[in-house]
Amino acid sequence: MRATATLQATDNALLDDSSISNNGPAAGHRLLAPSFPIMSQQSNSQENSTSLKGNSRDGSNGDTSTSTSSLTNADPSSGGQFWNSTQRLAKKYRTEVAASASSVLSTMSTFPLDSVKTRMQTYKYAGFVDCVKQTYHTEKLRGFFRGVTAPMLSITAVRTVSFSIYQRSKYAYSDWVKRNFGFDVMKHVASHGSLPNFWTVATFGAAGATAGSCITLIACPFELTKLSAQVSVLMADKKNCLKPGSHAIAASYQNKGTLKTMGNIVKHRGLGGLYTGFGLHLTRDTLGTAMYFITYESSKQLLTTFGGDGTHNNPFAVLIAGGMCGIVSWALIYPVDSAKSIYQRNSLMYSKGEKVEPVKIRFFQRNMYRGLGVSMARSCAVNAVFFSSFEFLKKRIKAMEDH
Repeated sequence: MRATATLQATDNALLDDSSISNNGPAAGHRLLAPSFPIMSQQSNSQENSTSLKGNSRDGSNGDTSTSTSSLTNADPSSGGQFWNSTQRLAKKYRTEVAASASSVLSTMSTFPLDSVKTRMQTYKYAGFVDCVKQTYHTEKLRGFFRGVTAPMLSITAVRTVSFSIYQRSKYAYSDWVKRNFGFDVMKHVASHGSLPNFWTVATFGAAGATAGSCITLIACPFELTKLSAQVSVLMADKKNCLKPGSHAIAASYQNKGTLKTMGNIVKHRGLGGLYTGFGLHLTRDTLGTAMYFITYESSKQLLTTFGGDGTHNNPFAVLIAGGMCGIVSWALIYPVDSAKSIYQRNSLMYSKGEKVEPVKIRFFQRNMYRGLGVSMARSCAVNAVFFSSFEFLKKRIKAMEDH
C-alpha cells in the first residue's frame, strides 16, 4: 500500500536498504562493505610490476608497454577517488548521515528554548518573558547556549540507538502478538483505511518503553551535565544556596565546559554522581518515549487513513504529527521531568555521602508545570526542524551522481 502520510514516508526511510530491512529485525542491519578502487589499482600495479621483473630474470625483453600503460592510465588524482568513495558511502548510509546532521541542527537551533525551560523548572520567574529578560541581562546571549555541547555530543547516539531499538522491539512484539493471539499488528497498520486499536497501541507503547529505558543509560550523564551548565550561574548565587556550606560546591560548576563539568561532578559526588537522578530519568524516558511513539504511529495511521493522496507531500503534516508527539508526551511526563531537574540541581550542591532530600512527583500541581508551554513549543520546533532537514538532506544525498 502506498503510504500517504509524511511520517509514514519518514518511517519507511528509516527502514530502507541503508538501515533495517522491510522484512523486520530478523534481517538485521545490512552493512555493505564499501569498495576501495585505489587499493585495487595499487594491487594491479604491483602485479604488473612483479610480472615485468619475472620476465627480466628469464632473459626475455618483456613487454613493458602493458605495465606502463596500466600505471599511466591510473587516475592521478587520489583526491578524486577518495571523494567518489565518500559519495558512495554517503549514499549507502544516507539515513544515518541525514539523521546525524539533522539532530545537530535541530538541537542547536532550539536549545535556547530548552535552556529557558530548565531555568523555569528549577527557579521562580514571573513567566517566560521574565526568564528571557533576566537571563539576557545577567549572562547575555551566551547564557541561552550554556551546556549545548553535552546534548550535541549525545543527541546522535541517543537518536540512533532509540530508533534502532524501537524498530527491532516493534517487530519482535508484533510477532509475539501474532503467534499468541493471531493478530498481525504490522499488517493491520499497513491496511488501507485501518484505525488504531488496542493491539497497535500496546505494541507501539511497549516498543517505545523498551527504547526509552535503554537510552537512559546513555543520556543521563550528558543531561545532568547540560542541566549543570544551564543553571550554573543561578546556583552560584548565594541567595539560591540550600545550605551555608553549599555555595563553594555550587560555584565550582560555573563557567566550565562539558568534560570539566563531568570531572567536577565526579570530584564532588564520585563516579556514580554522573547518574544522579537516574530513577526519575528512567521513569521519564520510559513513559515519555512510550507515549511519543504511540502518538507518532497512531497519528501517522490516522493521517494515512483520512489525509488523502496528497498528505505525504504536505509539509504541515510533519509539523502537526511531530507537534502532537511532543505535546502529548510532555503533558504526561512533565511533572516527572520537573522533579528530576529539581533533584539533580539540589544534588549538585552536595558532596558525596551527604543526604539529598528526595523530590516528590506531584501531578496537577501548578509549580510542577512551570515551563510546560515552552517545552511544547520547543518540541514542535525540534520535530519540524529535524524531519524537514532529514527529508531534504536524504533526498540531496540520494540525488548525488556516481562518477
